Order: sequence, then structure tokens, then C-alpha cells
Amino acid sequence: MGSLDLADVRAGYPRRPVLEGVSLACAPGEVVVLLGRNGSGKSTLLKVASGALRPAAGRVRLDGVELATLAPRAIARRVAAVGQEESVEFPFTVREVASIGRFARLGPFGRLRAEDVAAVDAALEALDLLELADRPLPSLSGGERRRAFLARALAQEPEVLLLDEPTAHLDLGHEATLLRIVRDEALRRRTAVLIALHDLNLVGLVADRVVLLDGGRVRAAGPVADVFREDLLSDAYATALSVVPRPGGGAPLVVPRGDEA
Repeated sequence: MGSLDLADVRAGYPRRPVLEGVSLACAPGEVVVLLGRNGSGKSTLLKVASGALRPAAGRVRLDGVELATLAPRAIARRVAAVGQEESVEFPFTVREVASIGRFARLGPFGRLRAEDVAAVDAALEALDLLELADRPLPSLSGGERRRAFLARALAQEPEVLLLDEPTAHLDLGHEATLLRIVRDEALRRRTAVLIALHDLNLVGLVADRVVLLDGGRVRAAGPVADVFREDLLSDAYATALSVVPRPGGGAPLVVPRGDEA
């Protein structure tokens, strides 16, 4: 099991600060969804949480250990990340892409063992990719390629799973399937999941808590019902939004009103 904690994180890029004093925590078995309009800092926060971007200030801890003190291979065994734009330089098959998730766990000879093959097969099956397993990645649709990279992350069997807009390019059926898999992964393996979503109406399918970013800062955090307020969301997204009850219960729906906030 793994827990992820960010405390007073400041991070960004040369001459472009992005995050300003962001703190959040994600516990084992918990799904925390990052919200916010484009440029609010969601992708940068996920890069910091994965160790791909070192913060200028603040702390990032995995199970209480400073992430910066861990070797890349140690991080790769415990943290899996899928960014918005993923690619590979060679025409790997779907199975080969998924198998990359096992590399940090391989022995000195680098051969897949029975347990590695089983983890890859389970990830491919979960994402409905077994029939495409031998297809080269360039021959697939954008949604199919997206699922292949997600299979790589699941095959890794991580303690912490970081996903940046994982439903991009997916059809409605695969969106729902993916979020169910994420929810099951958190519950079954006690994985801490931090996920950025663009579609507010998908949040209720997966989130235990949400963190709303605005201008690189945490604007609000808590259960969906506490953050999904018309005034708060309309201001953060700079557009007038209505929050209406979902038929049959569950998280409310968010609908643009068409006028300015």
C-alpha cells in the first residue's frame, strides 16, 4: 500500500511558475480527482507527484519517504503514471507496450516471469485489448492507443496510480469501463489514485474526494457534494454553470448555462 502527500508545493518551468503552495493527500484505496480549467496546474501537479518534475519548494512524500530520495527504479516499482500525450518511438505491439510496465520488477536477466505475463494479460483483459494484443501501436485508433498505455500502468501493479485525462479519445462505453477499473483498482489493491478529469460529469463515477485547482492553487477540496456548488464552479471555470440533481441519485450533473459567470 502507498500513500501520497504533497505539502506546500511550488513548481513550474523556466520563467513560468505554475503551482503556488499546493498541499494534498491521497490515501491507500482512495481516488482523488483533480479539477480545474486548462492551465490551472493539474498536469504539472501530476508530474511533480510522479517525480518527473522536481518542485522548487515544498515536499512530496510516498509513504512518508521523500520522493526525491528514491532511485528512479524504486519509484517505477511503486508509482505508475499516464500523461495526456503518450508515445513510443518504435512500432511496439500492444502487448509489448503493456509489458513495459513490468520492467522495473524484472530480475538481472530481464526476462518476463510467469507472474509478469499474468499481470500483463490481466491488464489487457481489463481494458478489452486481448484481441489487439499483437497489433502494432501505430495501426490503432487514438482511443485504442490510450487504452494500451493504461494497460501498461495497470500491469505495473503500482501502489500509486497517476492519470492525466485518461478518458481522452475514449468512447462512452470505454470511459465508463475505465473509471470502473480505476475504482476497482483502488479498492482491490488499496492503490492510491490521483486522476485529472476534464468532464465534470464523470467525476461522480470514481471520486472519493475532489481537489479544485485555480491559478495554481487549491481553490476547494472535499467530497463531490461539497465542491460541486454553482457559485464555486462557475467562478473557477469562468463560465456560468448549473448544478442539477442526477436522475436516480448520485453525484449531481454540471450543465453550462451559456452566459458568462
